[in-house]
Amino acid sequence: MRPEPNNTPRTVALFATCLADLLRPSVAFAAVRLLEAAGCRVEVPAAQTCCGQPAYNSGDRKRAVRIAQRTVRAFRGYEWIVAPSGSCAGMLRRHYAELLGGDDEGFGERVWELTAFLVDICDFEDVQARWPMTATYHDSCAGLRELGVKHQPRALLAKVEGLTLVELPDAEVCCGFGGAFCIKYPDISTAMVRDKTAAVTGTGAGALLAGDLGCLMNMAGCLSREGRRIEVRHVAEVLAGMTEEIPPL
Repeated sequence: MRPEPNNTPRTVALFATCLADLLRPSVAFAAVRLLEAAGCRVEVPAAQTCCGQPAYNSGDRKRAVRIAQRTVRAFRGYEWIVAPSGSCAGMLRRHYAELLGGDDEGFGERVWELTAFLVDICDFEDVQARWPMTATYHDSCAGLRELGVKHQPRALLAKVEGLTLVELPDAEVCCGFGGAFCIKYPDISTAMVRDKTAAVTGTGAGALLAGDLGCLMNMAGCLSREGRRIEVRHVAEVLAGMTEEIPPL
């Protein structure tokens, strides 16, 4: 059962994610900006590393268990753990209890994807961003199917001044990234992302948004190779008003 939304200030631990930490720090900074605007005090536990999904999906259970144990220790004592990634949040929330045999200290119940936390827990509506752009939105597989993240990013984007959001045909279809999937099955992955970029181009939108950096990097790479001049951004960057200070992917 989900807690009732309220406006009480709360301390939130940010799970920054590997991709944001190594390749797109602006996503983590945008998440902090949004959480603080929602009245939260944000802390970033220094001991955090990867969520363990690459090991888990590759069948390396022993390593995945060690990573899960370390992550649970790093975030011990926090009531709320928020990640700007449906993929990482899905791993933390849905799979740790199974990996640890139920001995996860209730860790998964405290984990939220960023936009879901802002809408469902904080009841956040005070989006101050402005972006005169027509954009479309891709729903990542993990965020949608494991966490039910669908309406939350759209509800927040509807409050961005000047932004027109057009729905992407087959928005719920995988972009072909799938973590290790794109490495194990590159030909299939390439065909899938080409279908996705064709759908994006067909909307006439000038920008593509999503809540997972893996998906975004995969689609941005394909769009670039095809010579498509479409901005690719994480939804948090748009909501935090960082479109002018941070270049697109």
